[in-house]
Amino acid sequence: MSNRIDSHQHFWKFDPVRDSWIDETMAVIQRDFLPEDLQPLLKENQFEGCVAVQASQSEEETHFLIDLASKNDFIKGIVGWVDLRNANIEERLRHFSAYKKVKGFRHVVQGEADDFMFGAAFRNGIKALKEFDFTYDILIFHRQLPAAISLVNDFPEQKFVIDHIAKPDIKSGDIDSWKKNIEEIAKYDNVWCKISGMVTEADWKNWKPADLKPYLDVIFANFSADKLMYGSDWPVLNVASDYNEVVKTLEDYISKYSVEDQNKIWFENANLFYNLID
Repeated sequence: MSNRIDSHQHFWKFDPVRDSWIDETMAVIQRDFLPEDLQPLLKENQFEGCVAVQASQSEEETHFLIDLASKNDFIKGIVGWVDLRNANIEERLRHFSAYKKVKGFRHVVQGEADDFMFGAAFRNGIKALKEFDFTYDILIFHRQLPAAISLVNDFPEQKFVIDHIAKPDIKSGDIDSWKKNIEEIAKYDNVWCKISGMVTEADWKNWKPADLKPYLDVIFANFSADKLMYGSDWPVLNVASDYNEVVKTLEDYISKYSVEDQNKIWFENANLFYNLID
């Protein structure tokens, strides 16, 4: 079996104020999650490494991930946070470009107004990423896809990846408007998509692989194996599943694909997108 990369997971030292999004319904993840918690799960599922993605919006968070990555070789890349709307964004990006494992940035746009990605200051920040060869992770709810389409259209040289397949409402089975927008955004050569975060958009207690299949069918039909990468969204996935079950669900779904295509999804696409392995 080829090596694998988990292209999307998080670490945190739980802080109830900062991490207020982790409410009582998510009590199972109201604790610390650190590299020593993840490493055995990666090993068990043949993962060579992972990409650590920001969970809170501060430069302290980015430096926290840099520190963890400096001590844990299996953390192959970091998607940090920086204030893209800051007037001195170039200076901040130059600062972070000194850290080899920082590959890109993300903003929690799902928590912002639906027109957030049209903001001039935000777009100025997106424009600045290219000079430093940084990627951008798009974290949105499916209703924000039209704004994301405008963004990727206006920055054709910038590499984007959609997190959590843009969070369709899997629990209700609603698919139509999400599908139409996925068909549109997938046409752009500069856009990839992470197969991640699906179980937490489904019915946490009662989901089954068949609930995910229509959504997987759409992203595979539109992005193909060349533009998709696996991400666990650990430890958030623990509210609805566990690491092994999420891996197994995708293994079963892609078992009909060629070994080459499976390798792209598990390893090569994340490596290419984030430039992980020297």
